[in-house]
Amino acid sequence: MSTRISMIKERLRNALSPQSIEVIDESAQHAGHAGAQSGGGHYALTIVAQQFTGQNLVQRHRMVYAALGDAMRQEIHALSIHAYAPDELAQ
Repeated sequence: MSTRISMIKERLRNALSPQSIEVIDESAQHAGHAGAQSGGGHYALTIVAQQFTGQNLVQRHRMVYAALGDAMRQEIHALSIHAYAPDELAQ
């Protein structure tokens, strides 16, 4: 696991206490892209957390961005977010 993925998971665990979290590095698919050239990675995130219950899509994304803080401006160029409340997966 890369250092960045570890950092992403750690920050999200600390802020949101997720039941599950998966981070996939998709940076290689974006080689040559401006964001990749500046060193920022491209990631896909799937996260399940009780804190997302009752929150809409925008609120969930804001919670993830807040948890990642300055990494969103420095180490992460693009982040695809799939954020679920636990009860949404049982449907």
